[in-house]
Amino acid sequence: MYASYPPHSLTNTLAAAQGPDTGDTAWLLAATALVLLMTPGLALFYGGMVRTKSVLNMLLMSFVSIALVTVVWLLAGYSLAFGDDTFAGLIGGLDHLGMAGIGPSTLTGTVPTLLFTTFQLTFAILTTALISGAIADRTKFAAWLVFVPLWALLVYVPVAHWVWGPDGWISSSLGALDFAGGLVVEIASGASGLALVLVIGPRIGFKKDAMRPHNLPMVLMGAGLLWFGWLGFNGGSALGANGLAAASLLNTLLAGCTGLLGWLFVEQQRDGHPTTFGAASGAVAGLVAITPACGVVGVLGAAVVGLAAGVVCSYAVAWKFRFDYDDSLDVVGVHLVGGVVGTLLIGLFATATMTDGAEGLFYGGGLAQLGKQTVAVLVVAAYTFAVTYGIGKAIDKLMGFRASADDEMTGLDQTHHAETAYDHGVLVGPMKGSHVA
Repeated sequence: MYASYPPHSLTNTLAAAQGPDTGDTAWLLAATALVLLMTPGLALFYGGMVRTKSVLNMLLMSFVSIALVTVVWLLAGYSLAFGDDTFAGLIGGLDHLGMAGIGPSTLTGTVPTLLFTTFQLTFAILTTALISGAIADRTKFAAWLVFVPLWALLVYVPVAHWVWGPDGWISSSLGALDFAGGLVVEIASGASGLALVLVIGPRIGFKKDAMRPHNLPMVLMGAGLLWFGWLGFNGGSALGANGLAAASLLNTLLAGCTGLLGWLFVEQQRDGHPTTFGAASGAVAGLVAITPACGVVGVLGAAVVGLAAGVVCSYAVAWKFRFDYDDSLDVVGVHLVGGVVGTLLIGLFATATMTDGAEGLFYGGGLAQLGKQTVAVLVVAAYTFAVTYGIGKAIDKLMGFRASADDEMTGLDQTHHAETAYDHGVLVGPMKGSHVA
């Protein structure tokens, strides 16, 4: 996803006369469905990691993000992110407000623009939902409903334009590479999660009470769905059924494997035993890191990126105890840190056989690309953290972002949604003298 195409460019005018490429369109249709499935997968992944009293709340935070971000994206988000640039590569225009001027015959590259819009929408949905893991177990659901559309418009949309817009400054002026979302998805969500954690504060009992995942099979199922969907997330970012899509898909699979192995190795050396939770976390860490790099590094680079993320993130998740910030489900430790690892390693492992130009240090490109990647990481992390912190503070002042202590202790499922995930009623056998069919 080196660049998008303006809906009315000469390329699209010529392609429109011939119609969309059916192979590219079919692949992107499938990839879009795969990426949408990642958000329910994330819901299961996060839901299994929290305690039983707030699992439904955790699931619903992901599912409601699908609805809210879809409305925002189609009203203005797509136009601002992928419309023609209006100022210095910072933001698009409102020419396509409410999807105006875009019909079934309008093309982006070789695929219908409506399909490209939907594909990009699934990225925006998932990125927003990722943030919920950082503030699990203690967030007012009403505050989350306000936060989601504001964050999507004020944080995700501008960063998406910088990196993937037709004239975004990070891609066109700076020359940093982000194939499928290391900056836009991983670093943006991780830095934003850290900002909200600082606004809301730690859970009651943080660093004192055991807060273990309540359902590890659910965590593994969620991780598996994420991995499955990630093949469309990264492979679909080639925007065509071609060799780049195949290479990106293979790199994604490989990095998930080496991330899993790296995390398990650390657990074995540090703790004396590998865990299923570590396997799920390591796979996700590898997938996070390869996201920006899958279309710009070779197989060796993908293996190293995944392995590095699995090792580094396995240590990074413990930083919250050292620095006293309660990142409930390790959004900072996995997505922010993993995104930084993958984005920076492009500066070392980018190869011209994948990029058709840019090369990393280990392939003869010197330090130039690493410098560009570093600038992009610092700017995106700083912007997303600062704006998210401002949004969080405003919501907290106006309506309160954090649930009350009583609600948190009782559990958000009961207090916010009047439901429970599991029926813990006592099983009673048949009474003496009764007949059981």
